[in-house]
Amino acid sequence: MGDQSEEFAEELEQAATWIREAENVVVFTGAGVSTESGIPDFRGPQGIWKKVDASIFEFKNYLRDPEVRKRAWQMRRDAEMWNAAPNPSHAAIAQLERVCNVTALITQNIDRLHHAAGSDPKKILEIHGNILEVGCLECKTRWPTVEILDRVEAGEEDPRCRECGGIMKTATISFGQSLDPDVLAACEKASREADFFLVAGSSLVVTPAAHMPVIALKNGARVMIVNLEPTPLDDLADIVVSGSTGEILPALSGLLTA
Repeated sequence: MGDQSEEFAEELEQAATWIREAENVVVFTGAGVSTESGIPDFRGPQGIWKKVDASIFEFKNYLRDPEVRKRAWQMRRDAEMWNAAPNPSHAAIAQLERVCNVTALITQNIDRLHHAAGSDPKKILEIHGNILEVGCLECKTRWPTVEILDRVEAGEEDPRCRECGGIMKTATISFGQSLDPDVLAACEKASREADFFLVAGSSLVVTPAAHMPVIALKNGARVMIVNLEPTPLDDLADIVVSGSTGEILPALSGLLTA
């Protein structure tokens, strides 16, 4: 074990015991799980809000302002996540799936690194969408993002749908944009049915995603939070580990596979 996992050895042992007993384990991941893959979070010291005008992430601005769309496409083209690979957090979560009763993996992340790490795609619920697809906001046709970025590289600053001429956007959820109702319903159902709910790398401030552990708590689940910074739910959680998911999750997985 590393320094952090040794500091929280008792908490990890208790969590491992509860996970072994659980019939429905739900894992909920936020940006902190992917920072060790080189993908910045939003609110940390090197977060996106420190570097980019937040208005670019407002859905209403994206719809009405071609300049915002142009900046968004340039940002997508230059995103760090295109070169990102899964890190020990992703691997540990995939390992948990193999040895425990993980019934759902709810993620706020749009990078698809859980897929790349070997997590079961049928269990992954991307509550904020994913960056690998682009959809037309009018006719709903979808394309691989790489195809649209090729058009951006070729000089189309604000590429439009070739089926209907509509505005296109990556299949991610911007601020002010409605979540996919089917995905949201699946997340809520999984949270209600959980008897152990593991939060990893999320500040738990973006709603409605942050409501999921609350739903789990209200329905009797034990909740564990692993995050570098405090969250609004720390006082309600059964276990809180203030540390790096890249160290804590492999330690937890190791206890369950020993």
